[in-house]
Amino acid sequence: MSYLDNILFAILLIVGFGFFAASVKKIMRNINLGVDVDRKDNPKARWKNMALIALGQSKMVRRPVAGILHIFVYVGFIIINIELLEIIIDGLFGTHRIFAPYLGVVYDVLIASFEILAILVIFAVTVFWIRRNFIRLKRFIHSDLTGFPKSDANYILYFETVLMILFLLMNASDFHLQNVPGGYSHFHKAGSYPISQFIAPIFNGTSNELVGLLFEVFWWLHIVGILVFMNYLYFSKHLHILLAFPNTYFANLKPEGQFDNLASVTKEVKLMMDPNADPFAAAPVDENAAPAKFGASDVQDLNWVQLLNAYTCTECGRCTSSCPANQTGKKLSPRKIMMDTRDRLTEVGKNIDANKGVFVPDNKTLLNDYITPEELWACTSCNACVEECPVNISPLSIIMDMRRYLVMEQSAAPMSLNAMMTNIENNGAPWQYSQQDRLNWKNEN
Repeated sequence: MSYLDNILFAILLIVGFGFFAASVKKIMRNINLGVDVDRKDNPKARWKNMALIALGQSKMVRRPVAGILHIFVYVGFIIINIELLEIIIDGLFGTHRIFAPYLGVVYDVLIASFEILAILVIFAVTVFWIRRNFIRLKRFIHSDLTGFPKSDANYILYFETVLMILFLLMNASDFHLQNVPGGYSHFHKAGSYPISQFIAPIFNGTSNELVGLLFEVFWWLHIVGILVFMNYLYFSKHLHILLAFPNTYFANLKPEGQFDNLASVTKEVKLMMDPNADPFAAAPVDENAAPAKFGASDVQDLNWVQLLNAYTCTECGRCTSSCPANQTGKKLSPRKIMMDTRDRLTEVGKNIDANKGVFVPDNKTLLNDYITPEELWACTSCNACVEECPVNISPLSIIMDMRRYLVMEQSAAPMSLNAMMTNIENNGAPWQYSQQDRLNWKNEN
């Protein structure tokens, strides 16, 4: 590389990582729009969750075919990108495989493992593409997965395939030039190439200068592709490769099915039950004071972990494919709940950007404009979606908070629930019998 190439490469890195940093800043800003919630308890259990679920892929392999193939892609992409460090140094200083002299045999093992993993990634991605576009698994052609979200999955598969092919072509041309009799330019022998050595013969009969030029082309396309893909993450479901780790760490540790009570309501009930409490005493203004609204109607009413969940969603559809309400033909799709939440959060973020850091009401809300009450009331709160999610996302928590808003702010529960709550208020039980008549059934049998 010439000095001009080194400078161009440095500018490319600054621009690529600069845009990525700006995107990360926006994501963090949007997540922090949510209500604060404490998820710092029991760090030992949280680290264990992250190690087993995000790093160890323990929930992915419950569906073995997809799970094993995903491990190929996950491990391959993470490990192969270790070489990115060497590429950056070589690009900045015009060196060639700078780590080789220092690592010796270890370097050969690393390059060989990168190539084997690259082939496994290409194989896995091909199978994923066939499953989506030819076999057409039901969860990939569901009515909630249309437009960009549907295309996005294919874009990612194409990206990953092209990056792996460029990586192998780069190595193949490098291998060819390393073995030119008498040597060629700065291409010294370094690394072991179990895959690309079989690709290298395509360069036989080609001038060394042309192969050197092709190497430069493959090298630049590979690094530019990585930077483009890195910045594409902000717009893509593939953001989960970064957010799965904090998402599993901050996931709810309480038993599934255990719901949180609203602190303000609990406080009022305790005051009602305490004979020594003065109901007219002025309550101090603190974090336990009554909230501006009960439940959630928009993304700012959800807590920051729920918003993190929305950005982490992989759109894999395991939640929807396991949802009993969805299986019986109802409108509810837990995947759509998460996608709608993310879409609304992105819209709110753009609103803030357009208005110099301040959200200007746009007469839209997550409830009704994105998610309908019909979807919310179809949920049986069985936790199947939470159990199935490979990265511990909880669509149910969002559903329950929005239901709270419908009931406590709008009195908009279905007729059957309103009847039950009226009976509880009047009779102390869900049934329409007075307390005096509650045991009459035993006299009839």
